[in-house]
Amino acid sequence: MAPLSREHQTLLDALISLGPLKETEFASILTSAIGRNLGVAKNIFDSEFLREINTELSYVHSELRSCRDQYDGQVCYGVVNNVSDEQSNLGTKDSVPQIAFFKGIIEEIAQAEPAQGCISSFDALNIRFENQLPSEASSNQQQVPPAFLNFSMSQKEETLKELVRDKWLCHPNEGNIGLGIRTLLDLRSWFKNNDIPSCEVCNEFGVKADLCPNEGCTVRIHMYCLRDLSSPKDVNLCSGCGKPWPLGTITKVEAVEEAAADGILSLNPSAGELDWKKAEHTLKNRKIQTLHDDKVYTVFGLTKDHCNEQ
Repeated sequence: MAPLSREHQTLLDALISLGPLKETEFASILTSAIGRNLGVAKNIFDSEFLREINTELSYVHSELRSCRDQYDGQVCYGVVNNVSDEQSNLGTKDSVPQIAFFKGIIEEIAQAEPAQGCISSFDALNIRFENQLPSEASSNQQQVPPAFLNFSMSQKEETLKELVRDKWLCHPNEGNIGLGIRTLLDLRSWFKNNDIPSCEVCNEFGVKADLCPNEGCTVRIHMYCLRDLSSPKDVNLCSGCGKPWPLGTITKVEAVEEAAADGILSLNPSAGELDWKKAEHTLKNRKIQTLHDDKVYTVFGLTKDHCNEQ
């Protein structure tokens, strides 16, 4: 196979240096690297780039993969390690207490009920290290490593900031800690191996999900998967218990705003996709405005003619 091209390398360099990216950021880099509009660039990526990059990355047990952010539904892209062994662990800059602290946080988030996908910052800072030790060690204070006992509250606070900055954790809302996009990408197998219930629609683990309203039913579905299931009657039947599951109403304005958040916009059913560079410029400078008139939309306050004139 031919070596990776400059375009491949540009994309990989960005993902490795910047870390996992949301689809809007990824699309901006993709179009710049390939030099084509978003629609063409995404087709090239899906049909050629992804396979070619992953063929080369497989030699170093890595992979370029995507997932959905369970808090906002946006697609994320990142390069992940496919092997979990002692050698791969040598690459971390974190200390043993920091790793144990992070592990304790994601375990608490994974077990949070009812599928909230987050815990309070207070609870995160008060994770007990004893829970990360074998049972015989945790029952004996003398066997707890001194590094754990000496890990201060200020060290925990600084570690928490670093984990959020490096996208291992996030702040889904004020005062709470959730899973960052790096964790969602890199630790997919961990959640499956620890029997975290999966979404009934996409079969991915459902840490942040909507639960069936029928008490006793264990079915859960991601909120973005629920939106995909929305019907004219705004209600579906739970596949687990057969009881009605209200899905809510997704309006046309919400649909356009969601597409805008993803950086993929259509002015009307036949106009194709808005050029990403123009969308990026207007996204930074104008609020989203939508008008509905015989299935023709005005996005960012710009009509199709305005976009063509720019």
